[in-house]
Amino acid sequence: MIVFEFKVKAKPTQYAAIDEAIQTSQFVRNKCLRYWMDNEDASKYDLNKYCSVLAKEFSFASKLNSQARQASAERAWTAISRFYENCRKVETCHGASVQGKKGFPRFKKNCRSVEYKASGWKLSENRKAITFTDKKCIGRLKLKGTYDLNFYQLDQIKRVRLVRRADGYYAQFAVKVDVRIKTQPTGRAIGLDLRLEQSCRLTASQRTKNLRCLSTGSVKLKGSYREHKLAAICVLEQSLQGFLIKFSGQICLKLV
Repeated sequence: MIVFEFKVKAKPTQYAAIDEAIQTSQFVRNKCLRYWMDNEDASKYDLNKYCSVLAKEFSFASKLNSQARQASAERAWTAISRFYENCRKVETCHGASVQGKKGFPRFKKNCRSVEYKASGWKLSENRKAITFTDKKCIGRLKLKGTYDLNFYQLDQIKRVRLVRRADGYYAQFAVKVDVRIKTQPTGRAIGLDLRLEQSCRLTASQRTKNLRCLSTGSVKLKGSYREHKLAAICVLEQSLQGFLIKFSGQICLKLV
């Protein structure tokens, strides 16, 4: 998956509609989490079914696209499944277990995005604008960016996300692409031979010294530093003694 991000240009009323859609997705996510707390046996599919119940019960929730409500329920289930996975982890010698708190799911207070799936939006012919067709009245939004969506088919765009940030609003497109890196074989094979004298020896007669030599060398280096330090102290003591003898002789001459 590749994510392309565009800056969104719209009117103030459209920005207010985007904020309302974000708040609705946050409401659906929190209600699904509350439903799981009240029903411990609830599964992922039960949360998706509960979205239709919320749409019938609350009018503002029914205005949001049905797949956008399901995406919010999937967000809640992601937090729940992560909590279950942390609880199931057993302590091993590699330290894979989660110590302390297991990350119990919490209610969202400052949600900043709403996610649409395959429906609820429509791109323009030149792929420079997007129109949201649900009842939130977001309307047509201009896309400002350097990416070109004309290289990809509409079937490849799996998710569309509206994100609110401090510097404005953005639209993210999740595109399903198989990334393939073309490599050319060199036609050469490398063989490794581990020895006692050399830590690594390649077939191209390249050798790497063993790290044991480094440990012995570091010990010698520390010893030489200690010897130089003692020698410097001896020289300093001799110079001080000579200075004191000379200074005391001058004082005696002046007194005489």
